[in-house]
Amino acid sequence: MEKTTVLGVLLSKRTNTAPKFQELITKHGCIINTRLGLHHSTRNSCPMGGVILLDLIGEDQDIQALEDDLKTLPDTQIQKMAFNHE
Repeated sequence: MEKTTVLGVLLSKRTNTAPKFQELITKHGCIINTRLGLHHSTRNSCPMGGVILLDLIGEDQDIQALEDDLKTLPDTQIQKMAFNHE
């Protein structure tokens, strides 16, 4: 059965964690189908937080390895969505 997995990653202090985050998603790049970064900046400010959505493909153990690596980042929250296709 085919599956779609989406990880939502909140980097609370993205300027501090972005370099290590980039290193980790490069390490696991073969299972990342789409990456979308969101932050709520305005003309007068650039917030410290940011949300990244990762659309993943691949084996469950590969996805879990990425999730486990991301959990090592400080000031980071992760939410996972998994959809089974019939």
